This record gives sequence, C-alpha cells and structure tokens, in this order.
Amino acid sequence: MKIGFLFNHDMLHQIAHTAPIAAELAADGVDVSVLCSSAEQEQRVRAFIPPDMPVRFVRLTTSGLANIANSLTGGVIPFRRLGILRQNLEIFAGFDALVVPETTSTLLKSRYGLKNLKLIYLPHGAGDRSIGFRGVTRLFDFVLLSGNKVRDRMLRSGLITPDNYAVVGYPKFDTVDLDHVPRIFDNDRPTVLYNPHFDPLLSSWGTMGEQVLDYFAQQDRFNLIFAPHVMLFQRRLHASLEHRRIRLRRKIPQRFFSLPHMRIDTGSSLSTDMSYTRAADIYLGDVSSQVYEWIYRPRPCIFLNSHHAAWRGNPNYAHWLLGDVIDSVAELPAALDRAMADPARFAHLQEQACRETFGVSDGTPSSRRAADAILRFMQRSPVPAPAPAYKDMRAKAHLSF
Repeated sequence: MKIGFLFNHDMLHQIAHTAPIAAELAADGVDVSVLCSSAEQEQRVRAFIPPDMPVRFVRLTTSGLANIANSLTGGVIPFRRLGILRQNLEIFAGFDALVVPETTSTLLKSRYGLKNLKLIYLPHGAGDRSIGFRGVTRLFDFVLLSGNKVRDRMLRSGLITPDNYAVVGYPKFDTVDLDHVPRIFDNDRPTVLYNPHFDPLLSSWGTMGEQVLDYFAQQDRFNLIFAPHVMLFQRRLHASLEHRRIRLRRKIPQRFFSLPHMRIDTGSSLSTDMSYTRAADIYLGDVSSQVYEWIYRPRPCIFLNSHHAAWRGNPNYAHWLLGDVIDSVAELPAALDRAMADPARFAHLQEQACRETFGVSDGTPSSRRAADAILRFMQRSPVPAPAPAYKDMRAKAHLSF
C-alpha cells in the first residue's frame, strides 16, 4: 500500500492538518511519501514527522512558464499549482491513495484521468463558509471530517455518502500544546486578536480594517494582534468566482508598525500554529474558520458585518451566533466593554459548537483516528493496478529523504 500526502499551495497553513496523519501511517509500516512543491513546505512537514520515521520526501517541480504565469497574475489564477498537478502525473499514478487538504487535486481525476488513484480529503479548517460545501467534494473517494456539524451539512447536501466518510476530530490540535498561553506583549493589558479573512466580499479588511487599527492605535486599554488569514497579504488582488467579486487589497499604513501595544503579522508561522489564538483574550473577525480554533477555549468573540449580510438563519454564518455581531467600527468600543464585563456570556454556545465541530474525544489523538480510518477504507477498496517504481519517476521530481 503506497499512500502519498500532497502539499501544493503557495502558503504553509494547510500542512498541520494532514502531516501528523502521515507520521501515524508510517509508524504502522505503510509506505508513506510526502509530496511538496517547495522547500519551505518540506521543512514545515518535517517538523511534524520524527526524523527516524521511514517517510519518503518528494519535491515536485513544474515548468518555468507556469511559474512566470503565476507571478504575472499575482496568484489570482493558480498556474503553478495547476502546473504541479499536470506535470507530475506519473508520480501521482504511482500511489494507491493521495491524502490532500484542498480540492484543486480533484483535477487528477476529473481532468487528468487518474481513475485508479484514491483521493482522500481532510478539509483544512472547520468553518461555515459556503466554499467548504461545494459539489467538488463528491469527487473524493473518502472524506475525513472534524465533527458532526460538518458531517451533517455535507450529508444533507449530498456531498458525502453514509459509507465514504469518517469523523476523526481535528489533527491540527495534535500538533499544539493547547494549554500553553504564549506571552506576546510585556504588559498586562487584555489582548484583542483581529483576524480578517481574504475573501473580497466577506472580508472586513477592505472597508473597516484601517478604522479598526486606528481605534486600537489611539487607545491605551488593549493590546492588538493584527494577524489576518495568511492569504490576505500574499496577493495584491483577490478574486472570488463564488461571489463574482474582485478587490484590490489595501495596504497597511506605516504608522501602525512601530506601536508597542500592536503587533502586525501578515503571515508568519505564528499565524498558523495557534500562537495568537492561544495568546489573546478577545477575538475580532469576520468569516475565518480560525474562530473555531479560538473557541476550543471559550472566550469573547466580536464579528464585523462589513458586507451587510442577512446572517441570521444562514448556515454560512453559524459562527456569528457565538459572539457579538456589529455593523460598524463605531460599535466596537461598546462591544469590547460587553466582552470585558461578561466574558462568559457566549461560553455555553461556544462549548456546544466546539463539541459539534470537533467531535467528542475518547483520548485518542485525531491523527491516530484519521490513520485508522484511512486503513479501514483502503482495506475495503479495490487495489489499483501495480504502480511504476520510484526509479522510473526520478526524471519528474527531486527526491530527498
């Protein structure tokens, strides 16, 4: 049984969701390979896999033309990711299954004809946005889900069937000491985490972001961590086919970078390893799935309705029931006052949402449950035709161990 773990994205935020599963399967004696499209990805994955674990690392490459096209479009059209898939088909065909945290990989089946390759999907995050519940999910052979909330919605939508999924929890939690609270500032002020998304319609950054930073810059009651979704500042132009919207991302004025009570982080590893969600006291955001990582330890949330959504009763905004929703930055001071006066106001709802989102743990790590689910699935699935040997693939990739 040969199982590959593919990491094919511009940033590193997806890695912690599936890399721990690779280590578990390798410990079981499964032939595991990690396929990365950059040196940075490989370095991050290696941090989650013990050095004595027999995991093969494969560096995928693509043409210079794809890289140039990717740069010229600012990544709005992911030419490099598409090129990685198209130009490494021989490598992908050598696996019985490929585990992925994203949906672009379904092109291997829908466009490139790798019908024998089993695609196993673990969504990178457990949010409510509609983009996480698209028809492309039906192209996966097996889906690993964090909890009942996502399972029930996917079943209702016909995206999964009763026999092609498993609820396994949230493997990213296995990589983090959830009880450790990092110290970011050298004072005792309460800390607010501002975490806007990058979606050109849903993000609060384009219309409210600078006002939010101005408010915190001019007050002396709170610290502020500005740590948006890592993709927000990866691109200058953001486009959404789903919402038919395109927006030029606003820059951060220089006046905010030198303030001692404000930290600006547009994409370091601290933005993806839950350092900030563990360190802060109040969450301020819009639609990012990071809010579900936040409520693992219930604390106040404030949501900015910058796009005037009719959100009540809409499953795409279910997380907005877990805190205050405000329509303007002028309402922010009062919302912060409510959060400080009654920090447990939404705790019961958050605890319930956490159970539904991440399942009830029996003490078994989520990555172990995911590995067991993959093994059960593979044991009941037909074995594809024999795969070509790795020595025949070396012309298509750089291998390192």
